[in-house]
Amino acid sequence: MNVEPNMDSLVRTIGDPTRIRMLTLLMEGRALTAKELACGVQIEPSTATSHLRRLLEDQLIAVTIHGRHKYFRLASPKVAQLIETLMGMAIPPVTDLNAKPIPPIQIARFCYDYLAGKLGLGMMEALMTQNQLCVSGQKISVTPPGEYWFRSFGIDLDELRKNRRQFAYPCLDWSERKEHLAGALGAALAQRMLNLWLGQEQAHTCHPDNR
Repeated sequence: MNVEPNMDSLVRTIGDPTRIRMLTLLMEGRALTAKELACGVQIEPSTATSHLRRLLEDQLIAVTIHGRHKYFRLASPKVAQLIETLMGMAIPPVTDLNAKPIPPIQIARFCYDYLAGKLGLGMMEALMTQNQLCVSGQKISVTPPGEYWFRSFGIDLDELRKNRRQFAYPCLDWSERKEHLAGALGAALAQRMLNLWLGQEQAHTCHPDNR
């Protein structure tokens, strides 16, 4: 019995330009309808249906039904990590950096549900500079000063560590070619910042003093 993963099917699925663009649209972390995805990749809704069916078959996306509407999203953080890795390996187009401003997608975006772009890289670098995080290979750990800082910022580290999702790891940012914070910790930090920005939560008084 052949128990090897069906790599051929996966490669053919993500190798299609339309399907890879659909996956890229879903990298924001929002669930989108078939019509929204079709509009985003500039194809007819009827054509989008077959592409979405293929992505579902290979378990790259998941669907949630609300009434008459179907909402599609990435199946898991591993899919987001795969797409981000492919973006990082892709050869960037040759452009005149002096002729155009930096695109918004390179300034700030979501990579599934954690921050990416210059904002995500800036946050990662600040946490490392202030000795809140320690990076060792493909593992990120929270330092004792970081334990104090994250809890003061309103993030329950104990609860995150109970999660089946990987706690924290570096993810290569395709536009910056450096690594940002991914995993349960990265998602919790991004959600906390988003809630504060939207005024849904009150900020805690926090003075990171590296103690």
